[in-house]
Amino acid sequence: MSGEIPADLLYTKDHEWVRPGPSEVTVGITAFAVEQLGDVTLVNLDVKVGDTLTAGKAFGTIESVKTLSDLYAPVAGKVVRINGDLATHPELVNEDCYGKAWMIAIQPQDPKATSALLDPKAYAAHVQSA
Repeated sequence: MSGEIPADLLYTKDHEWVRPGPSEVTVGITAFAVEQLGDVTLVNLDVKVGDTLTAGKAFGTIESVKTLSDLYAPVAGKVVRINGDLATHPELVNEDCYGKAWMIAIQPQDPKATSALLDPKAYAAHVQSA
């Protein structure tokens, strides 16, 4: 299996990662997704701070030399932060997908919302079956 899968994160079947925090979750895309995309040329976050997201609905798109893909909200809630650096530096996704290339932070409507996400072991199995 290629791409790292940090043990401190949760994951979606759409290859987003979720870093749980005390009052918000931070969201980005996984190394596996980055590998599939290739060189990222554009990150378009179609939300603003204060917007309410529905779990499983698109909050933006990511474009690479190979393809255009939707970005999906892993949990329902309110957008509390957006990584503005990605608009001018989409290459951060290729350079540091688990750090500097976080995309949005969401304050979940339901504190237990992350319980539906995949743990690292389940995500690894999902990637292997892809």
